[in-house]
Amino acid sequence: MVYNHQTIASDKHEVIVLGMGCFWGAEKRLAKLPGVIDTEVGYAGGDFSNPTYRKVLDAEYNHQGRNHTEVVKLIFDPEQTNVTNILAEFWQSHDPTQGNRQGNDVGSNYRSAIYYTNENQRQVAQQTRDIYQQALTAAKYTGTITTEIAPLQVFYPAEEYHQDYLQKNPNGYCGLGGIGVAFPTTDSNFTQDIAKTSPVLDGNTLNFDRQLIMFEATDCQYCKQFNTDIASNWQATVPLAHTFSTQAPSGWTLAKSVFVSPTLVLFSSGKEVSRYTGYNGDKQRFWDWLGQQLLTPEQRRIAYTAGTEPPFTGSLLDHKGAGTYVDPVTGAPLFRSETKFHSGTGWPSFFAPVPGALTLIQDNSLGMRRIEVRSASSGIHLGHVFNDGPPPTGQRFCINSAVLKFIPDK
Repeated sequence: MVYNHQTIASDKHEVIVLGMGCFWGAEKRLAKLPGVIDTEVGYAGGDFSNPTYRKVLDAEYNHQGRNHTEVVKLIFDPEQTNVTNILAEFWQSHDPTQGNRQGNDVGSNYRSAIYYTNENQRQVAQQTRDIYQQALTAAKYTGTITTEIAPLQVFYPAEEYHQDYLQKNPNGYCGLGGIGVAFPTTDSNFTQDIAKTSPVLDGNTLNFDRQLIMFEATDCQYCKQFNTDIASNWQATVPLAHTFSTQAPSGWTLAKSVFVSPTLVLFSSGKEVSRYTGYNGDKQRFWDWLGQQLLTPEQRRIAYTAGTEPPFTGSLLDHKGAGTYVDPVTGAPLFRSETKFHSGTGWPSFFAPVPGALTLIQDNSLGMRRIEVRSASSGIHLGHVFNDGPPPTGQRFCINSAVLKFIPDK
């Protein structure tokens, strides 16, 4: 039997075909997923007809055109699961960065592949690939995903003895193994009843110029962690709103569907301009992303490359108002106005920071030994500290105006 994806257009079930190395272990793992109705191993993605296990091996050995890869065809019920949940297991169950191999199995017939059967599957495949690449990068894994994503042309079932092989041979070989990096949470409630029935945010009640919205789920542990780590003490200048709906605020526009919780979307003039998907407790990565969106090019140069503004040019150099100088990304307090003094050096100077606001790092660049000052909340570069300040500390925190925001006292 040959399966052609066009034959399932009117079926209530969906089909997707996945390659993740030896299809014996892949089938065993994917068959256990909730909502998967049936699985079948076979071959797909090659340019010759009627492949068999021997023909695929011979084609690989003799380099005869584009070879097929070992795949598993999944039939699933979209009312019980979704493509995101299936692909989450796909990504974290093998190493998608190895190219034409998987573990000890070497050859293009073991390449990682997603063969989709509709447009939604294509979009989710590409989006989850990008999400998992971000997760790998955050985990300091240096590999780049090489997974082939293409429309399914023809699926050829493998020989009968390959079907459910590890059920028939419990001690059989299985070279399948993941990297050890979990896919960011894909809470099923997020795409099912609660998301469907939750009210859409009213765009008229939000900040049209620039608004951050957190799309979350009720039972999402990573959402709860984000709220504890970051949202519960939100001080950033861009306002933050929360929703359990997957839809954009009324009258506003998302660039693509929201399907992972949490997802943080930054809107400008009612349109999505950037998004941050998933959260695993890495606060620094989130603030780095937000800083790249909120800061001007000059601010980013100073904040992320330890740059310096020219002396006597900063907008806050001679500022004398009563209030607090805060981090321009997180809004966290850095210095009080009472600690600011005129140093004559050309940069805003302070003799003491707000307790706990800064981190100090040894800086040996430019042939000098200095102490760099960074914001403890966002990690951005602020300036340097020297021991030539006034009493009572004797310190001079020499800070760039561009990476300070002044909030006047009420």
